[in-house]
Amino acid sequence: MRLRPSSLHAFLINDPIEKVSTVKTLWASHTQLTPTADESLESFGSQAMPGRPALPRLIDAKKVPSRTPYTSEGLASLLHAVCHIEFNAINLALDAVWRFDGMPQAYYNDWLRVAYEESQHFALLHTHLQSLGYSYGDFDAHDGLWQMCERTAQDVLARMALVPRTLEARGLDATPLIQAKLLKVGTPAAKRAVEILDIILRDEVGHVAIGNHWYRWLCQERELDPVALYPQLVLQYDAPKHKPPFNTEARRRAGFSEVELNYLLG
Repeated sequence: MRLRPSSLHAFLINDPIEKVSTVKTLWASHTQLTPTADESLESFGSQAMPGRPALPRLIDAKKVPSRTPYTSEGLASLLHAVCHIEFNAINLALDAVWRFDGMPQAYYNDWLRVAYEESQHFALLHTHLQSLGYSYGDFDAHDGLWQMCERTAQDVLARMALVPRTLEARGLDATPLIQAKLLKVGTPAAKRAVEILDIILRDEVGHVAIGNHWYRWLCQERELDPVALYPQLVLQYDAPKHKPPFNTEARRRAGFSEVELNYLLG
């Protein structure tokens, strides 16, 4: 069985539960999969869209309402927002596998592992959301993560620079702030959310590290300076600007150099 077509199949699945199950099966058999070139995949180009359920409704990010986690609905809304990020992250990782040809076997193994871990994050969050009487799709969401994925669809180097080590790295910064807020709520449901976020933060450090590794590998292959190139890519692709506070300890563990951290800090 070929890895890239199998990943594309998982990518196109609409139902979240079926997608999670399919990714789990793929990861369990990944050592038997080969990332051979497949011309039929290239015909999809940037037109292939990720499989998604009919809900949540996707609206402008600025119009997504903010709710306090001190209410049952507000806590569910917060969990739903993170759940949506993790669902998108499954598709982002699968897209990195099926879309880009000619990378080393380790690249495909890395991103399939990321897809599997993101699927497990989604499952943990969705189970907890359901325990509160809600399901994925019950709140509106936005599509910011996928928009950057579309912009970088033609260049794996830009993808590595601006999705895992930019957008996903922002999760390293945001997660401790969310956890602190939830600890103030103090309810059993909020404390369980903190525990799940601990798992997610641990794994996301590894995911960002994978992005850093392949970004630098590609820069070396193309004889480019990764530090000098990064701000150029940010401008070229109109990537979101970095905003403090930064989780510098987690970013160091994810492979950011002191020069790169100084760039973030201005």
